[in-house]
Amino acid sequence: MEQLELIATSTFGVEAVVKRELIALGFKVTSTENGKVTFLSDKNGIAKANLWLRSADRVLLKVGEFDAVTFDELYDRTGELEWEKYIPNDGEFVVNGKSVKSKLFSISDCQRIVKKSMVDRLKKGHKVNVLPEIGDKYDILISILKDKATLTIDTSGAGLHKRGYRVETVEAPIKETLAATMILLSYWSKDRILYDVFCGSGTIPIEAAMIGRNIAPGLSRDFASKHWEFIGPEIWKEEIKKAYLAIDHDVEIKIFASDINNRNLNAARENAIEAGVDDCITFQNLDFKDVGYENNYGIVISNPPYGERLNDDNEVKKIYKDMGRIFNKLDTWSKYWLTSYEKFETPYNKKADRQRKLYNGRIEARYYQYYGPRPPLPNKK
Repeated sequence: MEQLELIATSTFGVEAVVKRELIALGFKVTSTENGKVTFLSDKNGIAKANLWLRSADRVLLKVGEFDAVTFDELYDRTGELEWEKYIPNDGEFVVNGKSVKSKLFSISDCQRIVKKSMVDRLKKGHKVNVLPEIGDKYDILISILKDKATLTIDTSGAGLHKRGYRVETVEAPIKETLAATMILLSYWSKDRILYDVFCGSGTIPIEAAMIGRNIAPGLSRDFASKHWEFIGPEIWKEEIKKAYLAIDHDVEIKIFASDINNRNLNAARENAIEAGVDDCITFQNLDFKDVGYENNYGIVISNPPYGERLNDDNEVKKIYKDMGRIFNKLDTWSKYWLTSYEKFETPYNKKADRQRKLYNGRIEARYYQYYGPRPPLPNKK
């Protein structure tokens, strides 16, 4: 079967997580760069990666890569690629572009040249005089970095953070891909208790429940490449069937989600029902100071309020001080906090074991990681 070169894109700082996911899914990773991880697969891999990747933003099909410092070179080299293999004679295609540190810096001109070259190549390849562009849509990206041009087709359509379960939202929700990244960076596993004490619309507990149940995050949404002749419906049906069969319906998961705002809780419950994991999550309308933390070796993963959301520095510091007072006493617990508040460790009164820079949309945030001890292994009988 034909081997394809695919690119999983991500936000800055998440590349290593995406790479681990791809390897766990059985793909061969060939390179990791800022914001993208390149891997090899067949056509099935396009469907599989889109269905299963939790932390990636999109999956792109790499059509070609070459050096280009003139518009003639860009036109000629684009026209050498076998576009007719991927795009039928009635396919609609739009060219988007970006250029960084390159001689060809006019993005609009690059888009126009690539489009013209593709039209000429497709007419020749399909032996037609006119391309009606009334069929399925293909989003093309011309990306030029230091005079090296990369041409890709977006196989995902809407970004992979759109899982399809968010029927209710709240102010400043975190992206589903970011919530999944936070969980994958923690030591949480389905046999450990998980708390989110600022749950908002429920993204973190829902993503955790989907991981625990082994639910592919893309099962409830559509993808651009699902309708492409190049892949065919049978491949998508096959991968979707495999994903449904992989769900663990019997696993017992203990996840607690709390929020002081009842409207947030109602939204979280609705989203959990839509995701099919409401039976895994106990929702509580409680302030984090009133939640019971009786168990040992629990894990807290949460996105507490911060400046951009509260606009009150004193209130933020008071919340973090109370958090430190409560959670620093839980010696066996692991705690993970995402906030853009730069001096978080001061009011929290404890230095993190590790920090990571992550992005919540366009907001630069820090992921403060406090590691507790691993739970003891169960006694063998």
